Amino acid sequence: MQVKDIMTSDVISVSPDMEVHKLAELFIKKNISGAPVVDKDGKLLGVALEEGLIFQDKKVHLPTFIYFAMGFLTLGTHRLEEEMKKIAAGTVSDIMETEIPALSPETAVEEVATMIVEKGLHYFPVLKNNDLVGVVTKKDIIRAIAKGKL
Repeated sequence: MQVKDIMTSDVISVSPDMEVHKLAELFIKKNISGAPVVDKDGKLLGVALEEGLIFQDKKVHLPTFIYFAMGFLTLGTHRLEEEMKKIAAGTVSDIMETEIPALSPETAVEEVATMIVEKGLHYFPVLKNNDLVGVVTKKDIIRAIAKGKL
């Protein structure tokens, strides 16, 4: 079975300048856990996930500050800046993930299941000729299992 057999084709995408509270409202209203972030031409820039919203809502307290300070030493300045930017986020561009692997419609569902288990990922944009044609989530895989497709 391939991604095209289980993907969600009716994709709800968001712009990078959308405010994070509007994103949270959209997730609740549409009962979704993520959304592709696209520019005005529809080019995929990244993915906004629930985890980014939750991270953004955390309060910085002393242990967290120490964690970030230690992160400076172990993760480097770029990663530390990314984490601090998420806490102070105001727009989707501040919390979006840009390192999410994109799938093709012909990707095997088993390959996606392996990435979910091994890498802890659960949301994947599906691209055909660099155009966003769908998304696959772990819910799509579970739905296929429940219907006896896998």
